Amino acid sequence: MKLLSIIVKPSKSYVSKLYERITTELGNLHNGSILETIHCQSFDHYEQITIHANLLGDDSKELEVQIIDAVSIALAQHIIHEETSGILEDIITKEFHYRDVEELTQIKQYCTQFLNGSSDSPHDLEQSKVRRVLKMSTHLHQYIMENRVLNLKGFTRFRLDDYMEEMREIVEYAIDEFMMERQYKEFIALLKYFVYIQEAKISVVHLLHKGGHEFTILNDKMQPVDINRFESSLTTDFLEKDMNFEDMIVSTLITVSPANIYIHTKEPELPIIKTIMQIFEDRTEVCSHCPVCHRFFGEILRY
Repeated sequence: MKLLSIIVKPSKSYVSKLYERITTELGNLHNGSILETIHCQSFDHYEQITIHANLLGDDSKELEVQIIDAVSIALAQHIIHEETSGILEDIITKEFHYRDVEELTQIKQYCTQFLNGSSDSPHDLEQSKVRRVLKMSTHLHQYIMENRVLNLKGFTRFRLDDYMEEMREIVEYAIDEFMMERQYKEFIALLKYFVYIQEAKISVVHLLHKGGHEFTILNDKMQPVDINRFESSLTTDFLEKDMNFEDMIVSTLITVSPANIYIHTKEPELPIIKTIMQIFEDRTEVCSHCPVCHRFFGEILRY
């Protein structure tokens, strides 16, 4: 008895992966009374996978449902692993018109991050994939029970409305992240250029990081820098329009315009530390074990 014909794109590796997934899921049924055969046939513009099964006896309908359920799971796994990247790329290029290779790659990387979720736990990531497979396999099962010929690409694009909408939302989030990152890089580049053309106004500052968002800026005599002694700049005024914590530190350093910045911190991986190093480049030096650090962090620990 022919249960199902699946029409897919003419790619040997693609068909091989789908065939393997189907045989694996059918093998998990562990029912020796069912004899299934899977036949692959090539045509000019597509490949066809046909599944036959020997279904006899009073429980034939139940066995048929079990086979279709197994095949539906295999198809859902295949769509998620083999089709998602192409679907995302189509949405990015055709609906949002990003065709530059570098931009496309970066946006797809953000899409992958959103698909995997915010959790670093392999168990949570696997559970997320399982939920997606089960939800999609339910749609596939319902369709196959009523239609014994399945065009996999057509079904994915036009029948999985929830899935396609989820992919569009992921692309939108990814593009938002991409745009924010690009604007950030452009802004950093502008500040780097401004720092480059600006003459140094003071030889040395020590940036003491107390932890969290607490910083103190000292001069070469280890006294607080009086910001009012320095003339503000156009860039500083621009920063002050929407000032946040990081902007305040950067704004102050740009106004002071030191030739050298010694950053004393126990958290060199903090984003603000990296931002300062990006902007001031070879003017910066990070340490956590010099005499200043020893004295400063020693005092912090005593409180």
